[in-house]
Amino acid sequence: MDRALLADFLRARREALQPEDVGLPRGSRRRTGGLRREEVAVLAGMSSDYYSRLEQQRGPMPSEQMLAALARALKLNPSERDHLFALGGHAAPRRTLRDERVSPAMRHVVERLTDTPAIVLSRFGETLLQNRLAVALLGDYRRFSGMDRYLVYRWFTDPVQRALYPPEDHPIRSRVFTVEIRAAFTADPTGTAGEIVEALLAVSPEFAEVWRRHEVDVTHHHDLKRYRHPELGELELYARRLVDPDEGQELLVFLAQPGSPSDEKLRRLT
Repeated sequence: MDRALLADFLRARREALQPEDVGLPRGSRRRTGGLRREEVAVLAGMSSDYYSRLEQQRGPMPSEQMLAALARALKLNPSERDHLFALGGHAAPRRTLRDERVSPAMRHVVERLTDTPAIVLSRFGETLLQNRLAVALLGDYRRFSGMDRYLVYRWFTDPVQRALYPPEDHPIRSRVFTVEIRAAFTADPTGTAGEIVEALLAVSPEFAEVWRRHEVDVTHHHDLKRYRHPELGELELYARRLVDPDEGQELLVFLAQPGSPSDEKLRRLT
C-alpha cells in the first residue's frame, strides 16, 4: 500500500467530480467545485472519519470491498480502478468485458476501411463485425450459431474452415488457435472459454493433443500467412491486430505486400 499516492489519487478524483455527476444537489452554499469528503463517504457506504483518514495518509490498508466501493463512488473507469487497487495494495479485479456488441471506436474504424478486409472478434474468437471485403475473402462469419460462432471451434470441427489455409499450414494454425483460447481460458476458466474448451475436448482428439502441450505462445505466428480463395487462388497476407482491452475485442486488418501478386488479388477482390 502506498498511503501518499493513494491519498493524492483519491483527492484528485474527488475534486474532479461535481455533485450533479453523482446525483447530488449542488446547494447554494457550496463555494468550491468537487465533492466533499463526507459526500464520497456516503456514496461509498463508509464513515466520514474512515475516508478522511485515507486522504490524510492515516488510514489502515483498505479491503478490496472498500476499494471497489470507492471506485463506484468516484465513477472510476477500468484503468483508474486498476490503479486504485494497486495503490491500495491489492491486485486489480478481473474486468467484466462486453463481447456482444462492437465498441463505437471499433465500428468507426471498420466503416472507414473500404479497400481492406477487416473483421472484429471477441476474445473468444466470435465474429462481431465484418466489412464487405472480409466477407468476400473469408466468407460470412456472422451466420453461425451455437458453438460454431467461435473460430477455434470451427477450426477443429469444420473442414470448410480449414480449407481457408493450405494443408501444410494446418499444424501451426492449430497451435495458434489453441494458444489464443488458452489465454481467454486462463483469465476466466468457468466462463465462455471454459465451455469452448470442454466442448472441443469432447469432440476433437487433435485439440486435446495440442491442449496438453500447454503452449502460451507460438513463435513466428505473426509472420505472413497464406490464405486460399476459391476464385483468386492463394494470397499471402498479414493479419494486423488492433486490440481494445477495455471491451475485450480485437480488430484484424488483412494487408498484402505493396505491389505483390497478393496485393493485386486484393484489388480484384475489391
